[in-house]
Amino acid sequence: MVSGGFVVGAAVDRVRLRFDIGYDGTDFVGWARQPGQRTVCGEIEAVLSVILREPVVLTVAGRTDAGVHATGQVAHCDVAAAALDTRSLQNNPAQLVRRTARMLPADVRIKAATVVSTDFDARFAALRRHYRYRLTDAAWGAEPVAARDTATWSRRLDVSAMNEASATLIGLHDFAAFCKRRDGATTVRDLQRFSWTRDAAGIAVAEVSADAFCWSMVRSLVGAVATVGEGRRSVDWCAGLLAEISRASAVPVAPACGLTLVGVDYPPPDQWAARGAVTRDVRDTVGCCGDARGDDVRSE
Repeated sequence: MVSGGFVVGAAVDRVRLRFDIGYDGTDFVGWARQPGQRTVCGEIEAVLSVILREPVVLTVAGRTDAGVHATGQVAHCDVAAAALDTRSLQNNPAQLVRRTARMLPADVRIKAATVVSTDFDARFAALRRHYRYRLTDAAWGAEPVAARDTATWSRRLDVSAMNEASATLIGLHDFAAFCKRRDGATTVRDLQRFSWTRDAAGIAVAEVSADAFCWSMVRSLVGAVATVGEGRRSVDWCAGLLAEISRASAVPVAPACGLTLVGVDYPPPDQWAARGAVTRDVRDTVGCCGDARGDDVRSE
C-alpha cells in the first residue's frame, strides 16, 4: 500500500525526505549551522528532530548567508522509516507541513514534504539555482512593507543599460572578479540568465540563474551592473571584468536584503543519480568556491 509516497509495509529501514522551504532571512545569520547563532538550518533541524524523534541533519541546495531570503529552497534528510509511522503522521510526510507550521517561528516554513528515492540529493542533483534581486531607486527608499526584501540604491537606475551590461556576462566564464576567492576552488560558472525589469511598483527586479554560484557572486553581479545603471560605468565595463583573475575591488556588493532564492531545478527522477554523480565528479576534480551551494553563504 502506498501512502503519501511511502510504501507502507515495505522492508525499508531508512527513507529520504525532500523539503521545500521558505524563509525571511532578515533575523538569521544564514542557513548553515553556527554554534550559538540563530540559523535557518538550526531552527528546522530542531523542530524536525522533535517530531521525528531522532536527530535530523539536512542537506541543502543553497546555503544562503545572513539576510538572504528564500521562497524556493530545497533540502533533504534521511530518517528511520518508523519515524513516519506515528498517529499524527500516519506514514504521510505531507503531515509534516502542518506539524512544523505549529512549531517553527513565523519567519521560516516547510511548504512541502515528500518521500523521494535515495538517488535524490538536494545539493548534487540540482541542475540550476534561481535567484531574484529587488532594488529600489525611489528617493524615499523601499516601501516599509517591502523593506525586508528590497534593497535601496541611492541614484536613479537605467534598467535598459543594466540589461545590456547583464547580457555581456551570460555564458560559461570565470567570474573571479565577482567572487570571494577560496583556495583550490574554481570560480568558473555557467550564468544562464541575468535580466532586469521594473515591476508595477517601479522596483528594479533582476532574475539570475546559473548551475551554481560562488560566494557573493549574485550580489556582486547586481552591484556591478547597478554602477552601469547609474551611469558611473560604461556598458562594456562588466564584460571587461571577466578578464580579472581575482576579486575586483571596484565591484560593489549589493545588500543581502534584496536577494531571494526563488527556485532550484532538478532533472526527472530517473536522472537524479546520474546528475549527482556528474556534479560530484566535477567538484572533486576542480573544486568549487561554493561546493554547489547557493549564493551568499559564509562557507560558499
